Amino acid sequence: MRMRRKKYLDERLAACDEVNLGWLTDRAAELRGQTQQRTLDVRGIFDNDAPIHLEIGCGKGAFIVQAAKREPDVNFIAVEMSRNVIVAAMELAMKERLPNLRFLMGNAEYLEKFFPPRSVERIYLNFSCPFPKNSYAKHRLTHPKFLEIYRRILVPGGEIHQKTDNMHFFEFSIESFSECGYKLKNISLDLHNSGFEGNITTEYEAKFIEQGAAIYRLEAKI
Repeated sequence: MRMRRKKYLDERLAACDEVNLGWLTDRAAELRGQTQQRTLDVRGIFDNDAPIHLEIGCGKGAFIVQAAKREPDVNFIAVEMSRNVIVAAMELAMKERLPNLRFLMGNAEYLEKFFPPRSVERIYLNFSCPFPKNSYAKHRLTHPKFLEIYRRILVPGGEIHQKTDNMHFFEFSIESFSECGYKLKNISLDLHNSGFEGNITTEYEAKFIEQGAAIYRLEAKI
């Protein structure tokens, strides 16, 4: 079911201009067949040369805000396609006043039109939609189509960190990473009983843990 538009959404987004980098693509222009191109000056955004970490599908921002607080010497950019959702993440970031965190609105398929080649050190995929029907496999964020996009924007030796509660999606991801030449490490079939240190719990993750679900995690390196 489609989420109802939040009250005063435009005003709330405008109040977050300080952390809002705008849209990854102009949807109206896309429908007219005009592909937008706007390469981000990822160093200029933060006015330093710190590593760039990117979260794709940041939800309400619990993970990315905690990550930015934990690692002040890393610059974080979070992408979310829903304005209704990302506004909460932006407002949380504004409240915390984090100089190393910014947000982009849009779909992952446009990432390489905005991020320069070899500009991102790490990508986080936290509880992405598994699109369980096989006919929707190409929409999964670990489909080879997306893995090739990530490869072009990641630095040599860059990594993708994935978490999910969906076993079949996790198996699909392992196959995709392997087929695309990524090297896998730190694979966990039950993250919260694995002894792994340094995990940041997302909103979805907290709900799944309460339900007794296993959390699957991996790291993939190019």
